Amino acid sequence: MPLQLTESKLFRNALENNDLKGLRKIPKSDLHNHGMMGGRLAHMETFYGKKIPKFSYGDKGIQGINDWIALHYRPVLDKPGSLDAAVEGAFVQAKSDGITLLEMSIDIFFGRLFNFSPDKIIRTLDHYHKIIAPGIEFRPEIGFARNLPVRAILQCIEPYFDSRFFYSIDLYDDEFSQPIKNFREIYRYAKKLGLKCKAHAGEFGTAESVRENAEVLELDAIQHGIAAADSPAIMKWLSVNKISLNVCPASNIMLKRARSFKAHPIRILFDHGVNVTINTDDVMLFGKGNSEQFLQLYKTGRFTVDELDRIRMNGLT
Repeated sequence: MPLQLTESKLFRNALENNDLKGLRKIPKSDLHNHGMMGGRLAHMETFYGKKIPKFSYGDKGIQGINDWIALHYRPVLDKPGSLDAAVEGAFVQAKSDGITLLEMSIDIFFGRLFNFSPDKIIRTLDHYHKIIAPGIEFRPEIGFARNLPVRAILQCIEPYFDSRFFYSIDLYDDEFSQPIKNFREIYRYAKKLGLKCKAHAGEFGTAESVRENAEVLELDAIQHGIAAADSPAIMKWLSVNKISLNVCPASNIMLKRARSFKAHPIRILFDHGVNVTINTDDVMLFGKGNSEQFLQLYKTGRFTVDELDRIRMNGLT
């Protein structure tokens, strides 16, 4: 029996038997993962030597995450060895969840904030990939916040581009902070270097913002993009142009962009032919790996086993 069919059968059996342990053994991708918060909170608590308050969301949008980082995570990152601990935790989590393809980002300003050179960051990513999860196809990604001045981004990003270590580029944080056209130059250069181009859009923004980001930056994939479900025309455009949406249901629910797994707009996107994948975003904040999310989507009756297997395979092809 071909390997893919065997994996699909095991995936089916695990879902139908509510077998989370078995589900974690099935190959999956994670294409939307912020590396410094990609591991379990307990891993960083062990490193820090004390409890870290869990993330809880009010109604502040992305600012709510930034507030938690500043108040509760920044002291952890100030401790020597934090880069190693966080990267190690992210790879431990990915491996434990059966992730075989990982596109994990590192923020270009992290090094500047905590006095790590780009070379140190690259060596750390490479080291923990090799010693913890060498079986994972690791595609490192650089990211940056869209509320920062473009000139400052250009000053920081050059050594990351020059390293040729990174596979893709991502843009995140407040969708409304400045016009997306301001980042066109950076993305054109990234495209010239052969990098996969991604950006967060339609998480808190509109369906039209999803299309605008994709067109202006010539994106290959969009992180979140769930607002596109409000527009049949834009969903059709995404489908025709083969632009994937790397969706993070647990994140969207905790940040109140969806009421529940059962009501999540990923069903609408899927039904309109949009290529969707399931991803973690920040396991440290939202508490669920991809296996748990697949299981929740099945248990709510939102998708059939075969449909979820198609979504699983979307991320691996």
